[in-house]
Amino acid sequence: MTAARWLTRDDLAAAGRSAGGLLLVAPDVSSVFPMGPKDVAAATGLTGAALRAAGVGGHDRVVVALAEPAGALWAAAAADVAGAAAAVGPRGRLRLHHALTALGATTLVSTPTGAMDLLARLHLEFLLDPLDLGLDHIVLTGEIASKRTMGHLAGEFGCAVTEVLASPFGGGALAYRTAEDAPLTPLADGVLGLASLTKDDLADPADPAAELVITPSGHSTLGDAVLRTGLVARPGGSGIPAPAHTVGDHVLVRGVWLALPRIEKALSKIDGVTGWELSITRQGTLDAAALTVSFGRESLVRNPMWRSRIEQAIRALTPVSIDVGVAQDVLETPSPGTVDDRRGHHLGRDRALVT
Repeated sequence: MTAARWLTRDDLAAAGRSAGGLLLVAPDVSSVFPMGPKDVAAATGLTGAALRAAGVGGHDRVVVALAEPAGALWAAAAADVAGAAAAVGPRGRLRLHHALTALGATTLVSTPTGAMDLLARLHLEFLLDPLDLGLDHIVLTGEIASKRTMGHLAGEFGCAVTEVLASPFGGGALAYRTAEDAPLTPLADGVLGLASLTKDDLADPADPAAELVITPSGHSTLGDAVLRTGLVARPGGSGIPAPAHTVGDHVLVRGVWLALPRIEKALSKIDGVTGWELSITRQGTLDAAALTVSFGRESLVRNPMWRSRIEQAIRALTPVSIDVGVAQDVLETPSPGTVDDRRGHHLGRDRALVT
């Protein structure tokens, strides 16, 4: 495997100008995943296989509450497997509840936090019983789930819950599991592997952490590549473990990968900024991100125009809402930006420093 092309999210983005075919792009275009007709068919087929493994069949009606580019792909796959399928997007729990009832859905495809947020709002805001939705299946994908999420949703909605590992580049299914303590079951041989964090090679069984990599051998343009996903698992036991962490220059928040270099570049253009910290929490059902910026001059600390400039710059980078705050202490010496992931997910920007 050492002779293969090893590519990261940044490598895929850099190749976007020359890539051809259907381009599946991240919301901030931090990755560009090219798909030829056969690639689309293969991704749709694997995603359909994941739905079948979750128990979805011809009698089911599927509502997909995922962001693009995953939403359309999952809806197309579900239409081949189920009796009906619709992509409604991830935003708006009242709207999602209306869609589930209006379409007579038996299956919900959602991120883990999206499903948990729907559950919380059914109880606390809508005063509705989750069992009244009549869901038979919930399929979770696109995020690292909190502990006991699968069991909690299964009990509250009275349905089967399956977690699917999807490609962080195109959104198509790669592997699945039906229990939180179970390893992943790949949907195709050779498509998924574990790599060393410190070198472009397979992980050693003794490594404390390994990065999940995709080996799309049948892909029309990426067939000789190994794609680093940024997802990290803790090896142990048999099979491929589900990811519990992330690593590198992109942080997963609300199912979207935030590009830290782009935050860095945007802030570097604003006079007086000498440091920043991105903090991420999951105190309730959803992730929350906050950016605290430090200035090198006292006159900027309480300047509303400078704070507004930062808010506008960050808003232009990503669809994820990021609260902006200003540190009250002046930081005269510039320092690198940092990430404080209180969820315990992100292990660091430098793979070589992860233990």
